[in-house]
Amino acid sequence: MAGHSKFKNIMHRKGAQDKKRSAMFSKLSREITVAAKMGLPDPDMNARLRAAVLAAKAQSMPKDNIQRSIDKASASDAENYEEVRYEGFGPGGVSIIVEALTDNRNRTATNVRTAFSKNGGNLGASGSVSHGFDRMGLIEYPASAGDEEKILDAAIEAGADDVQSDEDGHEIWTSIDTLHEVAKALEAAIGEAEAVKLGWKPQNETVVVGDDAATLMKLIDALEEDDDVQTVWGNYDVPDEELEKLA
Repeated sequence: MAGHSKFKNIMHRKGAQDKKRSAMFSKLSREITVAAKMGLPDPDMNARLRAAVLAAKAQSMPKDNIQRSIDKASASDAENYEEVRYEGFGPGGVSIIVEALTDNRNRTATNVRTAFSKNGGNLGASGSVSHGFDRMGLIEYPASAGDEEKILDAAIEAGADDVQSDEDGHEIWTSIDTLHEVAKALEAAIGEAEAVKLGWKPQNETVVVGDDAATLMKLIDALEEDDDVQTVWGNYDVPDEELEKLA
């Protein structure tokens, strides 16, 4: 599967999910508030907000927290977050895209640049790596949703473009324009998705092993742990046996 999905394995391997839950809720809350501010505060009428609420529910975020985050969008003292994207190179020559929501661009840029430079990478100019990715819609389901054949059949029927499955779950890729139509069709066929969002699908993947793999994982950790960073995408493929060595 695409590089960013390996992060599920990493979090599981480190047993760090509980520790990161608070930070995760904070990031989910920020995305919900921004989505509600940019459109109607009703998930049924706002596709981005619906996707953000679905992502929060998938992480067992309490309903009260979700509603509070929506309400915050209309509050007069709500923070003003802007979306920022950073592009750079990691160990082994991999390409990395970092998406952030921030109320202080200088702080976020400094933190992201530091994470790259301390962990064998370097921040590039805007557009330096995104040309190697396709901007697409992404629908994620857990492995429990069904076997590979069942998900593939449902995805084809729903009009998806591509499906990638492994033991952690299923990624279903669509064009941006058809994302929510496909998501609705899949929901009717196999249930509610774990996440529905826009993503960066690498056109080619780079296998990373040895010391580069270890340093890359530290870089991904450092980026993910930053409060302003929402999502980290990459074109890396770290084999399972390499992840086991890092456990």
